[in-house]
This record gives sequence, structure tokens and C-alpha cells, in this order.
Amino acid sequence: QVQLVESGGGLVQAGGSLRLSCAASGTIFSLSALGWYRQAPGKQRELVAAITRGGSRNYADSVKGRFAISRDNAKNTVYLQMNSLKPEDTAVYYCNLVTITKNDYWGQGTQVTVSS
Repeated sequence: QVQLVESGGGLVQAGGSLRLSCAASGTIFSLSALGWYRQAPGKQRELVAAITRGGSRNYADSVKGRFAISRDNAKNTVYLQMNSLKPEDTAVYYCNLVTITKNDYWGQGTQVTVSS
């Protein structure tokens, strides 16, 4: 059974930084594609950043240059470093894992609140 456990959310002032972590178990992490999504109140869930098993990254235009996704296959963990945070980054952030067999898994979400 695949489990994803997120941590690192919280309240931060605009301009501050947070690092989200997502620890995975129950699958071959190194062969999985990983992503971070977010959902703000009243809005659809959107992709923030993704990283392939080969290490290729892509980002939403709204976070380019401010956020960085990385993975540590030895620790079965994916990270999202968020810098220069803005109030519009406020959302619940979800970790996503897609296995090599295209099964899709989600974490429980972690709240990020950026105050102005």
C-alpha cells in the first residue's frame, strides 16, 4: 500500500520561505514521477511543480524562479522549496506520486498560509 506523508506547511509572512517534504512508502520510489499540486479555496487543484524519475523538472509559470522541486531517492522523499512567498501562494499543498504502472497516489495535504 502506497502512503505519502507531507510535512512542512505553516504560516509565513510574505517574502518568507518554507520547505515542504513528502515521504513515500510502499512503492519503488526511484521509478516514480512526483509532483506538488495546490488548491486554494474556491479554486481547482493546480500543478505547482513536477519531477520525473530522470530528474527533469517543470513548474507553473506563477512559481518559476521562486520554487524548486527536488527528490532524494535514498530517503524516498520529495521536497518543495518555496522562496519569496506571496499571499496568492496560500493553499493546501498536495504531494502526488505516479508509479511506473501509471497508478496515481496523493498525500493528505498540508496547509500553507502566507500573510501580507
